[in-house]
Amino acid sequence: MKHTIASGLTIATAILGLAPIIAAPASAAQSPTVVELFTSQGCSSCPPANANLVKLSTDPNVLALSFSVTYWDYLGWKDIFGKPEFTERQVTYEPALNQSSPFTPQMVINGHLSTVGYDLKDLRSTIAAEPEFTGPAITLSKDMAALDGTGGHARAADVWLVRYAPGTVEVPVARGENAGETLPHAHVVHALTHLGTWSGKPFNLPIPASKGNLKRAILVQEQNGGKILAAATD
Repeated sequence: MKHTIASGLTIATAILGLAPIIAAPASAAQSPTVVELFTSQGCSSCPPANANLVKLSTDPNVLALSFSVTYWDYLGWKDIFGKPEFTERQVTYEPALNQSSPFTPQMVINGHLSTVGYDLKDLRSTIAAEPEFTGPAITLSKDMAALDGTGGHARAADVWLVRYAPGTVEVPVARGENAGETLPHAHVVHALTHLGTWSGKPFNLPIPASKGNLKRAILVQEQNGGKILAAATD
């Protein structure tokens, strides 16, 4: 059962940090299907969806991204990856997805389909049925993202830079509903940056210098939480 903001939570005790990152999956392809998981370490309903995202993250045709939200933080365990901008991204999605409010877990596929992400077989079937992107081809270099004029999209679209950690990290949770559990997280997003607006014409966008070993993904997306038109990752 999905974990809504109105759900009750229990609070427990104790603390501790991160286990080492384990082997990273193969790099995703150009124009992969984008699967965004909105999750929280303070939500007991999230581990099954987290586990399915781990499995999807090894598929070279899928760009799996884990966004930790913040609205459960005050209830006993502060998600160590949570950022307000990730919560804002989920909130922006909900009207277009016909959701009354944000909830966890929530998987959003290519910006236009919503599911809790519990059924891996159904997820794979949905991903396989997704049509090809209609937006620009994307070329990533060290300091630039180049978008061509393919697709002739009539309306402006947002260009997002996502920085995420490849592979899977294990997080021991000390308090809250998942107290005592160690939760796997795949492709954890650490930063989300709005780079600019694509109008359907060739467009070059500078990319800020990378930090650490994070990978980069570029998403071209209809505005106000709309459909993803193109995607690429390192």
